[in-house]
Amino acid sequence: MKVAVVGATGMVGNVMLQVLAERNFPVTELIPVASERSVGNQIEFNGTNYTVVGLETAVSMKPDIALFSAGGNTSLEWAPKFAEVGTTVIDNSSAWRMDPTKKLIVPEINATELTENDKIIANPNCSTIQMVLALAPLHQKYKINRIVVSTYQSITGTGVKAVRQLENESKGIEGDAAYPYQIHKNALPHCDVFEEAGYTKEELKLVRETHKILNDPTIGVTATAVRIPVVGGHSEAVNLEFDTNYDIEDIRKILSSTDGVIVQDDIENNQYPMPFFAEGKDEVFVGRIRRDLSRENALNMWIVADNLRKGAATNTIQIAEYLVTNKLIKNNVLA
Repeated sequence: MKVAVVGATGMVGNVMLQVLAERNFPVTELIPVASERSVGNQIEFNGTNYTVVGLETAVSMKPDIALFSAGGNTSLEWAPKFAEVGTTVIDNSSAWRMDPTKKLIVPEINATELTENDKIIANPNCSTIQMVLALAPLHQKYKINRIVVSTYQSITGTGVKAVRQLENESKGIEGDAAYPYQIHKNALPHCDVFEEAGYTKEELKLVRETHKILNDPTIGVTATAVRIPVVGGHSEAVNLEFDTNYDIEDIRKILSSTDGVIVQDDIENNQYPMPFFAEGKDEVFVGRIRRDLSRENALNMWIVADNLRKGAATNTIQIAEYLVTNKLIKNNVLA
């Protein structure tokens, strides 16, 4: 298939290229797309060099699939232009997630909602993906009525500038800053911009996207999102309240049998999820599974995933794989 990666020179774009290669996605022609300052550069993919092109050129090449990771404004402007020429767009920005006409997809949960008419498909926020992947089967069995989540998010979620800031600060070097304060040896309760009622955009994404993906706006969700000086992935402390009592071993059994989830919950041997081990992996890791002793029918757990992979690139490509496997996308190369 002819595949465009929009934002190919960025942090998530680079991981998209890695994941496409690792999963043997059927790419017959790659179209790396980036901003004007990168046009003309070369990108190597599966032993072949490809020239970076601009958005207008990419549209004219009519790719079968366009994987977007170039920011919301770019997606709002250009995703419809790709869709108009028959390209199926899978967008990693927040631009289309809450659009009622667009699907918000975590393949293990709701890929069956997709049809061949879906030409712009939204990829959820990284912190939402890892949480709902673990929560969806529990909600199906026990009905979650409230979620309290605190996130401990990697600087890689902000981008290359944040990684450089941490590296510079750890070496005592002055440089451009991605955050209003230092991140080295610090924790910032400030992910994205502040919005209504004192919540950040990141915190409200966890609320709104969870409702949409689980198709249940009755779940009470409240979030606090914190940026920490870690590069391997996002961690989340999640407290759930169910409608009914539950069996703790059944919780572990459900999670252990959930596609894409790995349970690491052996406290006697100090086995629990950490970004140090999640980095570079596609699964969501769940541990510290225990009853909340302060409230009836409540549960605590700890969820960790590599935010650049399952939280972004891998989930995007899994959507594309579902479309191809289920013949929901036109293949111009083979047509």
